[in-house]
Amino acid sequence: DINLTSNYTGYSLNAFEYNNTLVLNGETVNAAESKKITRFMDMLRAKTNTTLYSYIESENFVPLDAYGMAVLSIGHLTGDNNTPVAWRGPKATGALMQLFNQTLWPDLDVLMIDMPPGTGDIQLTLAQRIPVTGSIIVTTPQNVALLDATKGIELFNKVGIPVLGVVENMSTHICSNCGHEEQIFGIGGGDKLSEQYHIPLLGRLPLNAQIREHADQGKPSVVAMDDAADSYIEIAKAVWQQIEKIPQRTRDDKRIF
Repeated sequence: DINLTSNYTGYSLNAFEYNNTLVLNGETVNAAESKKITRFMDMLRAKTNTTLYSYIESENFVPLDAYGMAVLSIGHLTGDNNTPVAWRGPKATGALMQLFNQTLWPDLDVLMIDMPPGTGDIQLTLAQRIPVTGSIIVTTPQNVALLDATKGIELFNKVGIPVLGVVENMSTHICSNCGHEEQIFGIGGGDKLSEQYHIPLLGRLPLNAQIREHADQGKPSVVAMDDAADSYIEIAKAVWQQIEKIPQRTRDDKRIF
């Protein structure tokens, strides 16, 4: 399993997860969403004119298919797009474990988990009860964001989960009218984390309107092949290089992960 953690929520994090899972060297990749609000994956289903909701088979959830990859999120299980998931810690962690233990995932090479921000119950449950191969930290460059990203790294270090690296999101913006490049959220935030914790900077993602536009259409950047697609592909390759450095556990055929 690969745990994807950020200090903020939004389309870009979900898009990052989904884009990377689509291009990880042709491996069998699936995505579980542990956030309480899950919009991007829902839109992927909506734009393909298929059901947004999972169904149950023999008391197990059946994951949905989007662009050939099995996905499942809490948002797929709530019944409609307007239902809030107002759950306290025990209920939320119980739902996380159901996504693992009661989902009919296909045979997996990689399962990516999009985590909520912070270092709370969900993160601790994940560390204690699920064999995670590594985590990816996603941050924006400004100092306030780096403070929260640092806490995420410290948590994973304490619970023995390797940090595969850091991704700097919204690192730069190029004006679509004049071509001027500007670092709106600051410069070098990802580099600071990389140097401080001796972890690789996996890549940078731009603040690009095409990412949002294609997300609204339900198309990952690597499907639409927009201006951000190459960045996602290079980050995916860097992630896979880090995974290959980690000694692999002996596979238990009775487990799905």
